[in-house]
Amino acid sequence: MKCLDKDAFEQAKLKVLLKQNDPHGFGTLREKTVHAVMKLYYEPDEDYHEVPIEGYIADIYTGECIIEIQNGNFNKLRPKLAAFLPLYPVLVVLPIPHHKWVVWMDEESGELSKKHKSPITGTAYHAFPELYKIKQYLGHPNLSFAFPLVDMDEYRLLNGWSKNKKRGSSRYDRMPLELYDEVLIERTEDFTQFVPYEIQEPFTVKEFAQAAGIHRDLAGVTVPLLMHMGILTRLGRRGREYIYEVAVEYR
Repeated sequence: MKCLDKDAFEQAKLKVLLKQNDPHGFGTLREKTVHAVMKLYYEPDEDYHEVPIEGYIADIYTGECIIEIQNGNFNKLRPKLAAFLPLYPVLVVLPIPHHKWVVWMDEESGELSKKHKSPITGTAYHAFPELYKIKQYLGHPNLSFAFPLVDMDEYRLLNGWSKNKKRGSSRYDRMPLELYDEVLIERTEDFTQFVPYEIQEPFTVKEFAQAAGIHRDLAGVTVPLLMHMGILTRLGRRGREYIYEVAVEYR
């Protein structure tokens, strides 16, 4: 599996930008910019891109494994996994915005707003709502994951339903700026890294959220999924909340 290589990421980014004809440098490819950069980052040889396999098009097929680049919506990934996993090792890549700046675009004039930094710092925990959609495949010996944390600009169209046209707006494209880090999951036990080291057992979902530094709602997805994979065990209740501990085999 590929290790973090910021130079290779910069080379992939430059190659994509040089292909694009838009003077702004984004959004003119058939595929979105982050997706295009990630394909070149994980496999620079484009002969291995967009390969027909088992009735589907694999983003990358190296001859040994399949790599699928996802920008979300893992529901659509399920049929591919059902077809690919019995036959091939599959690496699923989900780029996660680490630091993100939002730029608003006027559809009619093309005018761009100033960049505004999002208050949310993305971490690999933000993959869990998507992982939940394919939970039946988690633990499969042929399935692995990469969660690259990428600083990026996000361009959004002012076409929403609210008065300022921002609520319900559409994302136009995302421009990757820098590869900050990369979290790799090669086997089930690798998910133990998501259990905060300093957490006191047993713990509630609220205490997990505090120890992990994430929102309570995100912890509410993460903890049940870790339990589904057998990493956590539910012991009972403390008041109205369930309490959990790390399963014996993962201590």
